[in-house]
Amino acid sequence: TLHQYFHDRYGKNPLYIANGAILRERRPAQQIREWGLDAENYILFLGRFSPEKNCHLLIEAYEKLDTCVKLVLAGGANPSDEYFQRLARHASDRVRLLDYVSGDTFDELLTNAMFFVLPSDMEGLSLALLEAMGAGVCVLASNIPENRELVEGAGFLFLPGDVVDLEEKLRLLIENPHLRQAAARSEKQRIRQEYLWQDITSEIEHAYLEMMGWTPAKSPSAIENRTPQRSLPWRAKRPGSVAIPTAGNEKRTA
Repeated sequence: TLHQYFHDRYGKNPLYIANGAILRERRPAQQIREWGLDAENYILFLGRFSPEKNCHLLIEAYEKLDTCVKLVLAGGANPSDEYFQRLARHASDRVRLLDYVSGDTFDELLTNAMFFVLPSDMEGLSLALLEAMGAGVCVLASNIPENRELVEGAGFLFLPGDVVDLEEKLRLLIENPHLRQAAARSEKQRIRQEYLWQDITSEIEHAYLEMMGWTPAKSPSAIENRTPQRSLPWRAKRPGSVAIPTAGNEKRTA
């Protein structure tokens, strides 16, 4: 993790403040029906169509399955991009490639998915993964350290780059709704307890105020009534931070 890297490289105990997510409830299925999709009957990937995201691996594993559940990959790409063209050759009624989605359409597409898959070789703290967990959607992610810290004990993991293991996990989740439902509850609770945006923003605010020598009582009026939840340092083992230079040579992260 980044915490361990900074500790080993600089001999300091960095402050980590992770990315966050909001909690979402299921939206009525309207737009997705125009795309030929039904609620709880598609597997979803959200992200860039780039090689390190391993969209090709997900498609390969999915196409080995005999299922009426569809696969939806949403993220957009330049139509002339070679990797996108490679993916587009698999487009069919079962495999759907969508452009970038946002706003209400994003919420509807995400909250109605059967489950979410992140097959990447490399990630930081994935916002897409956080969003899916906050929406109460079961997640299946590659077992890399950054995903494992977030998903382990709540969602599902597969061996990175292993199409056979990915195929088996896809089949497991398609055939066992009780596993999906239990994971979705655990994931949403993890977001509520550890990654909720309103708590994350309070921590970021508190970090900057403390570095400037302010206390909530001395801070500007717009934020003076907000009380941080804990003192520095917080969440020392969380991924997804950025370095904040302090007055001396030490670096903290937030």
